[in-house]
Amino acid sequence: MQLNIQNETSRLRAVVLGTAKSCGPTPKVEECYDPKSIQHVIAGTYPKEEDMILEMEAVAEVFKKYDVTVYRPDVLKDCNQIFSRDIAFVIEDKVIKANILPNRDKEIEAIRYVWNKIEKKNRIILPKECHVEGGDVMPWNDYIFIGTYTGKDYPNIITARTNIQAVNAIQELFPHKKIKAFELRKSNTNPKENALHLDCCFQPIGKGKAIIHKNGFLIESDYEWLVNFFGKENMFEITQDEMYDMYSNIFSISEDVIISEQNFTRLNNWLRKQGFTVEEVPYAEIGKQEGLLRCTTMPLIRD
Repeated sequence: MQLNIQNETSRLRAVVLGTAKSCGPTPKVEECYDPKSIQHVIAGTYPKEEDMILEMEAVAEVFKKYDVTVYRPDVLKDCNQIFSRDIAFVIEDKVIKANILPNRDKEIEAIRYVWNKIEKKNRIILPKECHVEGGDVMPWNDYIFIGTYTGKDYPNIITARTNIQAVNAIQELFPHKKIKAFELRKSNTNPKENALHLDCCFQPIGKGKAIIHKNGFLIESDYEWLVNFFGKENMFEITQDEMYDMYSNIFSISEDVIISEQNFTRLNNWLRKQGFTVEEVPYAEIGKQEGLLRCTTMPLIRD
């Protein structure tokens, strides 16, 4: 398989879409990886497997409509394999295995059959000290945008997923790219004050536009850099509640086709006014785990 990912919006040809099958019972609070999941466990509103399966199948149908080749992970018993973006990501012709929370390592085995289709020299495993997840990494033509957290309390922040060692390692792998790292706001306890990944508070979309939430960035100048880069008139600014609902975690099939959650009325209306085709799907149950459409997909090939 010849991988090719240069950006977030070129026409998609092949993708890994996670699976909600056999995702296991509702976790205990201490087993959760993020504050939003904890909130729903405590409230008794944690999503049910059958609902999440239906939501993911709706996305699979959209991919089918646009003639995208879809790979699904092998189903592991009682294992949450919904968020395929966490376990690996593609930049140019290379797939990079994410060094994620150790007890999620088996998830990569479930897509081993995809990994094995890729030329060996293009399968990258970063050194152990590099922590990175795909939700923090965005190839954008000449740039690679990376969300990170460099606070001294990094080891105690379970929501801090990508460290500076990984940022440096990616720069070494792609010396011809401009790496731009952004410090994200993290909280183990308050989902409205937590940008779990860069794509939870920002995402570039087609036609030179982008979606952004200012408070997701720990340093205001990082936010301002992006506003200047894309132009204020091209930014769709989302509120704290909209970030919580995952408005910035939609997914581009092409420059002008976007998959979005059906309840994102304000965003979806704006997108249509900008000339996008919006494929609406139900994804609110998946969203209860602090991830949405971009988190559940791992693009392999774009034109």
